[in-house]
Amino acid sequence: MGDEISRREFSLEDAREFESRLREETRILTEWFDDDYFETEKMKCGFELEACLLTDDFSPAPVNEDFLKKVDNPLVVPELSKFNFEINSTPHPLEGNILSKLEEELFRVWRICEIRAEEIGSKLLTIGILPTLCDEVLTIDNMSSLNRYSALNQQVLRLRGGRPLELKIEGRDFLHVQHQDVMLESAATSLQIHCQVTSDEAARHYNLSQILSAPMVAAAANSPYLFCRDLWDETRIPVFEQSVSVASFVDDLDQVVRRVTFGTGYATDSLLKPFLENLECYPVLLPLVLDDDPSWLSHLRLQNGTVWRWTRPLIGLNEEGKPHLRIEHRVPSAGPSIPDVIANIALLLGLTTYYAGRERPLECEIPFEIAKENFYAAAKRGLQAQIKWEGGATCLIGTLLEDVLLPSAQEGLQSVGLAQEEIDYYLGEVMALRLKSRQNGAAWQRAYIANHGSDFQGMTGAYYENQKRNLPVHQWAV
Repeated sequence: MGDEISRREFSLEDAREFESRLREETRILTEWFDDDYFETEKMKCGFELEACLLTDDFSPAPVNEDFLKKVDNPLVVPELSKFNFEINSTPHPLEGNILSKLEEELFRVWRICEIRAEEIGSKLLTIGILPTLCDEVLTIDNMSSLNRYSALNQQVLRLRGGRPLELKIEGRDFLHVQHQDVMLESAATSLQIHCQVTSDEAARHYNLSQILSAPMVAAAANSPYLFCRDLWDETRIPVFEQSVSVASFVDDLDQVVRRVTFGTGYATDSLLKPFLENLECYPVLLPLVLDDDPSWLSHLRLQNGTVWRWTRPLIGLNEEGKPHLRIEHRVPSAGPSIPDVIANIALLLGLTTYYAGRERPLECEIPFEIAKENFYAAAKRGLQAQIKWEGGATCLIGTLLEDVLLPSAQEGLQSVGLAQEEIDYYLGEVMALRLKSRQNGAAWQRAYIANHGSDFQGMTGAYYENQKRNLPVHQWAV
């Protein structure tokens, strides 16, 4: 949910001044796109991984303030709730042994976090939705004590006219709850994959990220349960969309576009359109006026951080103020294990590089509205979803992944020079065996409950032990 801010309360004058500065910075960004004023380095990749802090009985432990003080690492930061935190990676060039480097870095930071958590009597877990989570825990008292979160909560409720947030999900079971705050959002934890790209390839990568959201959410699904209800394979998707639900504008198809969104269409010549939407279509949530030089785009980046597209364009700047473009792919669930996390990253990188290298863009084969329908179908039914792919053919997404997309991803990684032994392990073994067994995190959780009854505490304990052994999910017994 972004960096800390210095205030929680804002005035009408703050809002007017913020919008003025946002408009000026959007003008600067438009000039950068016109002049192609962006870094041209080789593609780099990194990630953010969210996780939970648990008690000995695997319930949420709202202790992230003590935990973060002990960890004292800039790569480990707070999240919305006191029982969540996030690990950030450093960016790595897309070459050679990038996958093992990402895994080694994640394992090293994770191990430090485990040790520090143990010192305060806590455990760590990375999973899409914590199975032992109960609605009573999602209170303001358990919100991280950062100004940003308090201000976000106030502003969302203000834009809703004080109406409560309503979560209504129909899956295998039905769930309907209401909240007077945004704490429902903290139920959902994710893996966010970042790819730094050049301006000439950014639009195509952005479009591919949207199209590939369906196979990615199916392969990585890991949140079938919320409050002991069996819902979607990736219940995290509707949870996040509804937990900060603010109607913002109506698109060209007369559909209401909300704050968390799949988006409104493909990019054409550049990534400018989403930033123009941020200016013209989305009400400002956090009108914090800053004294920074306009060329740092501080207000534009703050506004962009409060619009949660499942594929989000980002503007970054180096120490000299030179900008670069990143694509943030927010679709995959957190977990189930560190090898699974890296395999999910490998799948996206492989598919992106493969389809970006084809002469005919994939968006010419799969219209945006079909990509959107595919995404929600895959979030609901995971690897068993029926989607439409190239040529309008309807196919089972698990079969498409196993027979077509996985070999394409392997070819994509080979084309950019990744080490063959890494491709063979993360895609040829971890991902391939997950797809062959059809056992992703969601399938394992459901199989456990089917075998052991509604013992969500026991299931979370078994999940924890498997994760601690660093086993890919296809090896987990039920």
